[in-house]
Amino acid sequence: MVEKRRADLDDTDRRILEELTRDARQSVTALASRVHISRAHAYERIKKLHDQGVILRYTAVIDPVRAGLDASAYVTVRLKQNTWPSLCAKLRKISQVQHVALVGGTFDVMLLVRASSTTELRDVIFEMIQPMPEVVDTQTFLIFEDVDARG
Repeated sequence: MVEKRRADLDDTDRRILEELTRDARQSVTALASRVHISRAHAYERIKKLHDQGVILRYTAVIDPVRAGLDASAYVTVRLKQNTWPSLCAKLRKISQVQHVALVGGTFDVMLLVRASSTTELRDVIFEMIQPMPEVVDTQTFLIFEDVDARG
């Protein structure tokens, strides 16, 4: 895996990131006003954050239930040694897997899986994830309610 270098961010960069995290659809003029810099300076800073790989993309935060994703779970995975790169590549191809994290502890990987039904969720876990040769075992934690702590 490629090691990521930390970007050199100042307070203005951090305030821009906070604003974009709060509302990525706001105009650059509105963002500049909230951060107390000129619009031209805001454009320059945002471009720099993109170029440095700090801002990866803009995306919508959806309500999974209203979007028809009625079944969600965190799935922990223990994997065979030295298989992380191939497992990660395979997991990224499963549309129901919304987040993949390599972690330390009693398991190696944590997944956020969202599906339209418990049947689909079961199929993703039992028929797509568990049979992968990199997977030693899994444990599933059903999500009964989601709360976005950011608002």
